[in-house]
Amino acid sequence: MAAARTSSSTFPAISSKQESSAKELGLPVTTSLVAVNGVELVVHEAGDPANPAIVLAHGFPDLAYCWRQQMVPLAETGFHVIAPDQRGYGHSSAPADIAAYGIDQLSGDLFGLLDHYGHADAVFVGHDWGAMLTWDAARIAPERFRAVVAVSVPYLEWPAPPTELFKMIYGDRFFYISYFQQVGPPEAELGADACNTMSRMLYNASGVGMVNRVRPSEQPPMEGTGFLSLMGDPPAPPYTGPEGQWLTQADLDEYTREYEHSGFFGPISWYRNMDNNFVRMQGLGANLMTMPCYFITGEHDLVKLMDPNGADRMQAQLPNFRGVTEIAGAGHWVQQETPQAFNDALLGFLATL
Repeated sequence: MAAARTSSSTFPAISSKQESSAKELGLPVTTSLVAVNGVELVVHEAGDPANPAIVLAHGFPDLAYCWRQQMVPLAETGFHVIAPDQRGYGHSSAPADIAAYGIDQLSGDLFGLLDHYGHADAVFVGHDWGAMLTWDAARIAPERFRAVVAVSVPYLEWPAPPTELFKMIYGDRFFYISYFQQVGPPEAELGADACNTMSRMLYNASGVGMVNRVRPSEQPPMEGTGFLSLMGDPPAPPYTGPEGQWLTQADLDEYTREYEHSGFFGPISWYRNMDNNFVRMQGLGANLMTMPCYFITGEHDLVKLMDPNGADRMQAQLPNFRGVTEIAGAGHWVQQETPQAFNDALLGFLATL
């Protein structure tokens, strides 16, 4: 078992209501620094380690903080909940080598956490890049997966190296993943004001932000265009959604502090490995994913605009696909914007396993 240093403080994202419930049930949310796979990861944990494991994998630009409304309900249900700040994020290790953010390294971190806690397998829940990681990891080592729950990003087998496809589709027009391939300018832009970056991204990709968003008639040119320039000015928090307030100033401050520490090189470097990941995954198809697979998304998730056929594709390709839940009014941050509806969907699926 790898070494771990455990903090006595509870997961900072846990709400006061959840914290009270957790204490009454003996379910504290602890934070540890766990050494696995050559890095150290900040890991938030809840529930009895003897229980079946569930791993919560966040996306970009996010943190394990995004699961703050899921940790205790999952532990109450009888899971050992493991939610890492993945490599490059927050106070987890952030290697300086782009290749350190490839799929083998990222999936190795999650498998290393299972080994650390003594679990042969787990249910994996991945949001955004966490979903992309989960889809790939489930083909690399299907024996480690009891089930897959992907959030926001559906299963996709790229027909060619992704950056080549983006060049074919967008030409000299701006596309954020193409922009992220260059080292330096994206980090400088996003890192210049972490609070501004996170407020723009969290608001504009939310359900309310997407409904109110004014979209350009055509994509601007790549030259001279930045990632944040395509987003409108957000209002001051709190941000609200179908279930009321979902992001407070304190939540935004938490994101800001973590990104002021980590910067954006690590998170953006996940995108810089997409072509290498494409090569790595050749020959590993959907037929390997015989475990139950389920998908949750928001009605206004921006990924749906880019990939409207995802649900039909998963139904056709995945051997054990259990269906889609689309949550009305929610955007990209569905588990934060509509935690009650999201938890109902997730727990309903878990009850079928």
